[in-house]
Amino acid sequence: MITTILFDLDGTLLPMDQELFVKTYFKALAARVAPLGYEPQALLDAVWAGTAAMVKNPGTCTNEEVFWNFFAKQFGEQVRDDIPVFEDFYRNEFQQAQKVCGYNPKAREAVEFARSLGFRVILATNPLFPSIATESRIRWAGLEPEDFEFYTTYENSTHCKPNSAYYQDILTRAQIKPEECMMVGNDTTEDLAAATLGISVFLQTDCLINQKSVDINQYPHGDFDALINYLSSLKNSKAEQ
Repeated sequence: MITTILFDLDGTLLPMDQELFVKTYFKALAARVAPLGYEPQALLDAVWAGTAAMVKNPGTCTNEEVFWNFFAKQFGEQVRDDIPVFEDFYRNEFQQAQKVCGYNPKAREAVEFARSLGFRVILATNPLFPSIATESRIRWAGLEPEDFEFYTTYENSTHCKPNSAYYQDILTRAQIKPEECMMVGNDTTEDLAAATLGISVFLQTDCLINQKSVDINQYPHGDFDALINYLSSLKNSKAEQ
């Protein structure tokens, strides 16, 4: 019996062209920290490599610690003095990236509908960003952080998608079993990883990412209207049991 819905953010609740979003985000970041001596290409390479390090995090520390430990190895321990500047960037210049994201009012409707049916709702966004950036992107999608029981960020997570341990961490934190959970996401690699634990998956197809050409017909899938209908069927099934 499914009691809990996990929602992905980027490309699911928040429509986006990931490549354009990253390009806009990095351009703004490079401009902000250039006065501190960060050469744009070196910064870009280090951020990508630091992100890769977070994805490979074995769970020994938070993703935040993994990222800044890597960054410090690249640029020296003094970079930790610049952390407040990076945090301020996310409060300000990072907001420019909203202009290259879409907006779908159905996203809020789907989350609110899930909550109205009595489902627990958790935001399972890949925890590569600090909380302030995650909270901003939640609001860009027309939602509020308080709409979710909790949301994953690089401060509170020790794994990343597509590592199944990321989903296990959520199950442990929420104190639920895999069969009580459904993941709603748009990426057949990152979000379908939940299925390896026995978590049900609904693929939201508006901004589908399917790099491995997975046959999505074997999973429930569709737009937000299809998702809302599917949530209704889950509620009805739950009521019958």
